[in-house]
Amino acid sequence: MTIRIIEPGPLSTIQDCGRFGYQDRGVPVSGAMDISALRIANILAGNCDTDAGIEITWGGFQSVFLAPARIAITGADPKAILNGQAIPCWSGITVQNGDVLKMGYPETGCRTYLALSGGVDVPEVMGSRSTYVRGGFGGYRGRSLQKGDAVESGSGGINRADSSCPNALIPGYSDHPTLRVTVGPQADALTPESLDLFFSSSYGVTDRCDRMGCSLKGPVLAHRNKADIVSDGTVFGAIQVPGNGQPIILMADRQTIGGYAKPATVISVDLPLLAQLIPGSTVHFEAVSLWTARELAAAAEYRFQKWIHDEQSR
Repeated sequence: MTIRIIEPGPLSTIQDCGRFGYQDRGVPVSGAMDISALRIANILAGNCDTDAGIEITWGGFQSVFLAPARIAITGADPKAILNGQAIPCWSGITVQNGDVLKMGYPETGCRTYLALSGGVDVPEVMGSRSTYVRGGFGGYRGRSLQKGDAVESGSGGINRADSSCPNALIPGYSDHPTLRVTVGPQADALTPESLDLFFSSSYGVTDRCDRMGCSLKGPVLAHRNKADIVSDGTVFGAIQVPGNGQPIILMADRQTIGGYAKPATVISVDLPLLAQLIPGSTVHFEAVSLWTARELAAAAEYRFQKWIHDEQSR
């Protein structure tokens, strides 16, 4: 099946669940910013949850389908319209040859995911179909989608009846979320007073917010000595505090190592909320134990896998 891009919007790229195993060679993980939304879209479209889909940032996306297919739209709701009729987010939908899909602009959040039955079929690079635009590789010719591009889907996928995602699996997107974090790995690099200030204050999202990092503005955090550390590995959700005392949250296209102290890390179940932040949003941070983070992650994955089982049994 092929779709042709009529309008790509500000930024649309092919992403899957990431490119793992190459950070030691300087290659970022990349992948979907809101992995939960992509995985759910894939299941609704009849795919494996790790298949590649289209990540659409800030809406404005339009395409025409050149063959029948099953699709799903998840993430930030773009008020999608198919052939002039509104269609719901978080649902699997059947489309026909010649159908035209138009997306508006989300009111809350900024990243929407479009899954196609069979997954998006682009060459794998280092085991992933994700686009790393700064490096010019992966995805569709190593770049964001452009007007006139023809995107192919694979021949796999399961033909299921139209269905929707249960509300329990849909993240509660907000412009003012509380992000739960585990403390560390370099929390002791901040003064005790600054660490308390970090958890008792709100921070605003600046316009320096993209797939690489999200810079925040708020109360200045002080280091015990200096901001620099011996560079070590980074993860999605790690919060760095450079010398200016303003936190930066690392995202999917983050650098592979970082030399600033990282006093906290956003837990995995809250990464979808982080992925949907936009300039002007505000965030508050709440500390949880590593044990709590693991329990929350295990419970979320159990609910997801149970839903997959129920879908496959229909």
